[in-house]
Amino acid sequence: MKIDVLSLFPDYFRGPLDESILKRAREKGLIEIDLVNIRDYTLDKHRRVDDRCYGGGPGMVMMAEPICRAVHAKRREGSRVIFLSPQGPTLNAKKCRELAKEDHLILLCGHYEGIDERVLESEVDEEISIGDFVLTNGCLAACVLIDSVARFIPGVIGDERAANEDSFEAGLLDFPQYTRPEVFEGNKVPEVLLSGNHKEIEAWRKTKALEKTKQVRPDLYQAYEKLK
Repeated sequence: MKIDVLSLFPDYFRGPLDESILKRAREKGLIEIDLVNIRDYTLDKHRRVDDRCYGGGPGMVMMAEPICRAVHAKRREGSRVIFLSPQGPTLNAKKCRELAKEDHLILLCGHYEGIDERVLESEVDEEISIGDFVLTNGCLAACVLIDSVARFIPGVIGDERAANEDSFEAGLLDFPQYTRPEVFEGNKVPEVLLSGNHKEIEAWRKTKALEKTKQVRPDLYQAYEKLK
């Protein structure tokens, strides 16, 4: 997969994309990520990218021309342009699976009060939010999207079963996990996990996942019950 990230602060991404699983995925050629500075697509000597909003109001709005020039420079046949915005549908596991099948993503990061609406109308395929809150810019949201989508690209994580068995994949939250030591500060690992009986272990995990989901995310639990 190729991902172009369009923002005003490309150095923001250097740490998250150069560590751990994403670093290895890039080294293996499973993901190619280019960081694009929108300022490089301005036409004036001051590299201006924002201006006051028509109609008045606080803050600045990103101008249409440099954004569109940047998108045009990177777009190719089959590209999908995504604007990271609190006004879009909330990112979920299903959407991550869908995006992992794309060949080329162009992620547009908003800054200040947002972008000129004409960019959304002419260049953006969809808006995506990572939650009902507002960040200082869209860079962190882009990192979240890249990380969550990458997990569904074959070869990115060591055991692909992990992505299929994680929270939300079956409509439930994940079950509790334990590792060595068997006893920690007087707290022992549940006996069923030491039994070697895979059928009982699977049943225990399903029960715990149901309990956790019902307690923490009743909305997910109710949706799961309706599908049964």
